[in-house]
Amino acid sequence: MSQSYNRGLIEDFGRWREFSAGMWAWIFHKFTGWVLIGYLFTHIAVLSTATVGDGTYYTNTIQGLEGLTIVRIGEIGLLAVAVFHILNGVRLLFVDLGVGLESQDKSFYASLIVTAVIVLASVPTFMEGAF
Repeated sequence: MSQSYNRGLIEDFGRWREFSAGMWAWIFHKFTGWVLIGYLFTHIAVLSTATVGDGTYYTNTIQGLEGLTIVRIGEIGLLAVAVFHILNGVRLLFVDLGVGLESQDKSFYASLIVTAVIVLASVPTFMEGAF
């Protein structure tokens, strides 16, 4: 016979304070995965405009979007999402192989720090010519 576990009320939104690093890693990995899937479909929709006419419409669209500061900020966010998802995926691969089982929290925090360093180092390149 199985034991039941009282997980509390669904409406208890204060439970996020109890999450461990592993739970946050799971949440961030799922969130970044969904963001990347959304970006993929958006990217395909934009690229499909390249088939219209001789391609000048696509070139004008991309140049117009690159001129917007909000799009450049969005690209920085996309970089952050992609880098974290990749690093956390590699971390999970090592955990699945049995490497670093005892230091999963530290490796999660390390992936966050490396993501932040890469994104912050890339900001000047992304924002060049935006202002």
